[in-house]
Amino acid sequence: MLFRLFDLQIVHGEDYLNSFQLRIKKEKEISGTRGNIYDRNGNLLAYNELANSVTIEDVYDTGSGRNTEINKTVNKLIDMIEANGDQVVSDFNIVLDENNDFEFAVENTAKMRFLADVYGHLSTSDLKYEEKTKTAAEVVQDLAVKFGIGAYTDPNDKKTFVAGLGYTNDRLLKVLTIRYDMNLNSFQKYIDTTVATSVSDKTVADVMENSSELNGVSIVEDTARKYVDAQYFSQIIGYTGKVSQDELSSLKAENSSYDLNDTVGKAGIEQSMETTLQGTKGSETVYVDKVGRVIETSDYVDPVAGNDVYLTIDKDLQEASYDILEERLAGILVSKIRDEKTAPKVSNSSDLTIPIYDVYNALFNNTVIDTTHFTQKDAGETEKSVYQKFTKKQKSVLDELNAELTKTKTPYDKLSKEYQIYESYIAAMLYTDGILDSDVVDKNDATYIAWTKDETISLNEFLHYAISKNWVNISGLNLDNQYSDSEEVYNHILSYVFDILKDDVSFNKKLFKYMIDDGVLTGTDSCRLLLEQKKVTLGAAERKQWDSGSESAYTFMLNRIRQLDITPAQLNLDPCSGSMVITDVKNGDILALVSYPSYDNNKMANGVDAAYYSELRSDLSKPLYNYATQQKTAPGSTFKMVSATAGLMEGVISTTSTITCVGEFDKITPSPRCWIYPSAHGSLNVTGGIKNSCNYFFYQVGYDLGLLGNTYSSDLGLSKLKKYADMYGLTDKTGIEIDESDPQVSTQDAVRSAIGQGTNSYTTVGLARYVTTVANSGTCYNLTLINKTTDSDGNLLKDYSATVRNQIKMSQSDWNAIHLGMREVVESKPYFSNIGVNVAGKTGTAQERTDRANHALFVGYAPYESPEIAIATRVAYGYSSSYAAQITKDVFQYYYNESERDEIRSGVAQELDNTSANAD
Repeated sequence: MLFRLFDLQIVHGEDYLNSFQLRIKKEKEISGTRGNIYDRNGNLLAYNELANSVTIEDVYDTGSGRNTEINKTVNKLIDMIEANGDQVVSDFNIVLDENNDFEFAVENTAKMRFLADVYGHLSTSDLKYEEKTKTAAEVVQDLAVKFGIGAYTDPNDKKTFVAGLGYTNDRLLKVLTIRYDMNLNSFQKYIDTTVATSVSDKTVADVMENSSELNGVSIVEDTARKYVDAQYFSQIIGYTGKVSQDELSSLKAENSSYDLNDTVGKAGIEQSMETTLQGTKGSETVYVDKVGRVIETSDYVDPVAGNDVYLTIDKDLQEASYDILEERLAGILVSKIRDEKTAPKVSNSSDLTIPIYDVYNALFNNTVIDTTHFTQKDAGETEKSVYQKFTKKQKSVLDELNAELTKTKTPYDKLSKEYQIYESYIAAMLYTDGILDSDVVDKNDATYIAWTKDETISLNEFLHYAISKNWVNISGLNLDNQYSDSEEVYNHILSYVFDILKDDVSFNKKLFKYMIDDGVLTGTDSCRLLLEQKKVTLGAAERKQWDSGSESAYTFMLNRIRQLDITPAQLNLDPCSGSMVITDVKNGDILALVSYPSYDNNKMANGVDAAYYSELRSDLSKPLYNYATQQKTAPGSTFKMVSATAGLMEGVISTTSTITCVGEFDKITPSPRCWIYPSAHGSLNVTGGIKNSCNYFFYQVGYDLGLLGNTYSSDLGLSKLKKYADMYGLTDKTGIEIDESDPQVSTQDAVRSAIGQGTNSYTTVGLARYVTTVANSGTCYNLTLINKTTDSDGNLLKDYSATVRNQIKMSQSDWNAIHLGMREVVESKPYFSNIGVNVAGKTGTAQERTDRANHALFVGYAPYESPEIAIATRVAYGYSSSYAAQITKDVFQYYYNESERDEIRSGVAQELDNTSANAD
């Protein structure tokens, strides 16, 4: 025994110890494959593709060198991944803005939850004031200190550590994201943190070859989420990403197996059907060596694939409708662009035009032209030339602003428009950055009013006054002495302002605008920049014309828009967005739900592409916003079928009674007028009221609904209108399985509300449910985007057929009168002739701003004789309801005339008829 003990402990003790230490047992979870998403016809929309991921496990010893070693490994790993064209994960709630500064990617409650997680609180209520008010840059700084991301100014003095030193903002954020994720996983033993997904074979090889230097790093076989024809469906399907703390809490309540390293749905159907799509985890026991290499596995339990979701969406119809909408928006732009510097003043918003100078400016304003490339080594000749002009302009403007803020002190109302814009930008920036504390500024103070409303004092005077009233937060100015005098504080404000302005992308865009307006930057320069940056290409014939000088910059730009080389979304000029919802009127299925513009959800899944996400956030056309389900506007005259129903069912009109339109409705003050005023429609029944979209007719209906005896009560009229709006589903959400905004039934002015004004405000999907109910004569559905779910073998799990919300029990003769009015609306539009199907519908125009075009709306259904589908279309700032009607007409024509589909969906801008515009 003694000999054996001596042999085990002394002779071979070190060998046995090393062997034991090198063999580490881990219990690993294996994620199930996420379920697929299909359209109604079984066409694949979302699926999984085998891929390799790079992960890192915290196997690092505690001690003073721990952070240094982890950061060294993470940096080396990032270099290796990016050298091969792959990307590290960037699912973090802080991102870089267009100025390369840190900003929060979440707001309100989500931001508070994130801050609570960062500062180690279970509840947001535990956050201290200084933690709640941290800027994104301060949070990054705090985390960089925590994780030792930075460097020492004196390697021998530990007190000289500077967070972020030696790191660009981009690299700092990447390392921080990985370290933060590792920290979240630290309380769970053997949980890997994903560093990159869907990496190339080259990255796999590099990681494996360098495994001895990359402690805890592994290559894991995984799946990547892929989306078919992404831009057409991203607003519906959404995307996946790493689970957040908030999401994890709610998901764990449904399924305790979720953990912090799981990938879950972040938006759309992916999010709403998360627990259906998410598979069941398997498990295995693995033994690894000290660098994480697997040397043995056992106790393997197979994961179970997630269930599949079938949508009600028709893939082909969805894609065609999106393309038709984009092509027609481009056509409207082409018809509105003029070869002029400024637009003439017009009395009717439908007559507004777009100066070509606005188009050139839009290329810079929405970052179609990348001004940051002007200073790169491979910048082209035009880029270099424009940059020289820009630096000259920038110096001139900053010098002039400095003079204004130190010496000249011109009152705001005496400044040129250009410099008013610059000074307004400076003031807004000081508020946004917290230098001017809006919480303590006295909005009733005479000097404040003189600056903001009367505009009779200079910015210099206002800022000096703000300092004297302690409206300035000096903590953001890096003052050495908190008791500095007012002039010292003011000088620090100026230093702060000018340090930012010289590199501020948003401010510089304003400089480019005035360079264009002043002719310093020509239209030809803008076109050449597009070509140099390869944002557009020309065919051989046009290139020859352009190079010879025979094609003007104006023609060049019109051609780019016509050919969709430059899209309406990129220009962000009115109109640049729109939405359309198509339903099956017989069962409440949504056949298409289009929101333009959209985005590529492939770049959002499997670890967000940070650069792409930053582009989406700064894109002025808001591609992440679902215009079909979230944008609300007044419905305009599309609301008149609600008022007609209220009038008929309340007995204030009948199908044979008439109201005589005299143009001006003088029973209330101020007196509203019919859109045809000073003309008048004369005597109309309800069918004629709808056909002619007669405001006077429906003013009278709204007025009569509010009568109690001989006394008019607007509130009574509003309550009755709300009653019938509710019957059409306009008082609540539609039932679809993705986020949508709550509707707003008007609470002001029954007379004007009866024509869709007042405070009526509805989404496009809400209007789609409404017109579906009209089309089928009274069956109001809770709409659905989901047809059914099945298991991975195709066995039906659940039928998601739309449910009936309510029935409108109105006589068929009353329905016929409304339907006939809608049919006659369409028959009066020449562009609806010979489209192969009889359509009924109603146009609507909604004014939101006097300085921009009206919103254009149309709701309709077909065939008129036996309705099958209904469509609601909205073109935000679309000038005329006629345009919305024509876009809808093209979709009806596409749907019912297969032989004409290639012509209707041509791939180039399609100009629309603007001769039949009205102000309904």
